[in-house]
Amino acid sequence: MKRCDKMVDIGRRQFLRGGGVAAAGMATAMVMPTEVQAKSGALLEYPINRLGNMSNLKVNEPMEVAYPDGDAPGVLLKLGKRVEGGAGPDGDIVGFSTMCPHKGFGLNYNAGDKTFNCPVHLSRFDAEAGGQEIWGHATQNLPQYTLRVDDKGDIYAEGIDELLYGRLSNVL
Repeated sequence: MKRCDKMVDIGRRQFLRGGGVAAAGMATAMVMPTEVQAKSGALLEYPINRLGNMSNLKVNEPMEVAYPDGDAPGVLLKLGKRVEGGAGPDGDIVGFSTMCPHKGFGLNYNAGDKTFNCPVHLSRFDAEAGGQEIWGHATQNLPQYTLRVDDKGDIYAEGIDELLYGRLSNVL
C-alpha cells in the first residue's frame, strides 16, 4: 500500500487560528446585510426603490416590479397571512426575483399552492417560506427583497438576500 506523502499536519493551534479567521469573516459579512463589496473593494449600497403601494396589491395576485434595476424582474405579493420576512401592518407582503436561480428562466406563480415554478427545469420555490426551494435543480433559494412599508402604504425595496442569476454582484 502506498502512503500519501503530501499530507500536512497543521497542528491544533494553526487549525484553531484558521477557524478564528473564518469566523471573523462570517461575522463581518453578517454585520453588513445591505451592502455589497465590488471587485474594486469599494462597498456599494443597495438602492432604495419605491416599488408600489399597498392599495395596488390584491391577496395572492403578484404585481410585476423590477429591483434593484430594470434588468431584474420580480414581483410583489400580498399573501394574506403573516410570514417571516413579510412587510406591512399584517406582515404578509413579500417581494421576489422572478428569474430562476438555476438557469435564469422566468418563473410562473401558482396561486393554488403559493409557489413560484420554473417551466423549464421544474424548480419550485415556496413564497410563504421566504422563497425556499422545495423541488428541482436550483442550488439556492429564490432571491427575496428586503421590504419596508411607510405610513402612506408605499412599499420600498432596500436589499436582496440572495444573488440574482447571472450576476457577480446584485448592484451593478
